[in-house]
Amino acid sequence: MNQQPHKQHDRFGALSEACDLGNGPSRVVVKDCLDVAGMQTVQGSAVLHDAAPAPRNAAAVAGILSDPRWRIVGKARMHEFAFGVTGINPACGTPVNPGWPTRIPGGSSSGSAVAVAGGLADVAIGTDTGGSVRMPAACCGVIGFKPTYGLVDRTGASPAVSSLDCIGVFARDVAMVEAMMQAIAPGFVLQAEPSIQLGIVQVQAEEAVTAPVRKALDTLGVGVQVTLPSLQDAFVAGMTIIGRESWNALKAHVDHPAMGEDVRLRVRAGGAVTDAQLAEAEAVRLRFATEVDAALDRCDVLALPTLPVVPPLLADAGDAPALVPLTRLVRPFNLSGHPAISLPLRAGHGLPVSLQLVGRRGEDAQLCAAARNVVQRLEAAGLFAVASGLDREN
Repeated sequence: MNQQPHKQHDRFGALSEACDLGNGPSRVVVKDCLDVAGMQTVQGSAVLHDAAPAPRNAAAVAGILSDPRWRIVGKARMHEFAFGVTGINPACGTPVNPGWPTRIPGGSSSGSAVAVAGGLADVAIGTDTGGSVRMPAACCGVIGFKPTYGLVDRTGASPAVSSLDCIGVFARDVAMVEAMMQAIAPGFVLQAEPSIQLGIVQVQAEEAVTAPVRKALDTLGVGVQVTLPSLQDAFVAGMTIIGRESWNALKAHVDHPAMGEDVRLRVRAGGAVTDAQLAEAEAVRLRFATEVDAALDRCDVLALPTLPVVPPLLADAGDAPALVPLTRLVRPFNLSGHPAISLPLRAGHGLPVSLQLVGRRGEDAQLCAAARNVVQRLEAAGLFAVASGLDREN
């Protein structure tokens, strides 16, 4: 295993460990909460620094290595235990946002987003329990895709049990997302680009976000206004469920001195979730999923900002739990299980802004085809602004 050629070009600190597996031309980085045989799965935590190497590949990794198009070049850094939105990790390293180095890379799949934005990888694998693919994609100016819940086999991923988590994909163009989905989701079949009607979701966000999103939507043309009355309730319910599920997964480590305090606080809060609160959250899940389905009966895809604000400065991100509301427009679709994709936009102020598209459950390929259509039209208008891939000389 030759680890040096890729690690030495990792100038943004995306990788926790380098490798060279497979013979394909396209480079892949895998988040370090998925098992790669012979490598540690540390999950961004000093708690697991002495973990034994994984005996076998996660199902998604096996799919990648069985496809001749791909070559895995490393495992990506991440927010500790995939339980944070900033990507800041004092113990195991915080990747640098290539386009905006003074701002957070986003979490929890920080290294995956950075690897693609910085050109170290053509595609990266992340996980998305409450926005953890779409948020760092939005922060770093790349595409991030969260599939329908259950579409991609999570065997060999941590946490082992989750009713919210999905294995997702980062890339700089939709075609690469689709190619990777063919490897990790058997049955994913490419679709022709459709003519689409957008359902424009009414949300609250800062003007620095709403102005470029509104400009993009005006360019895309015909759409209908839709409301999701339980959107905020779905965010809260998602927090309740991830809290209880993370407590179940991490309570054995909560008193370990090496656990980061931001994660420890959130894990302990999850331990305080009552059965009644959990039942209420599950009721919201059903109600919100029904609302999303009803909205999608009126249009082809929903459109809304990925983040309600521009990514905060690292200097302002010290209180990680206080920044969890940054995920209030992405987390609800983990609760409902719908597929969603984030697309980076060009904004006049030069900061990262992203448009999120949401599709019908089980129609992941159709959503990707719609995203191809949208990107083509935004590119023609000069409004699509994917990261440049600064390390393409590697």
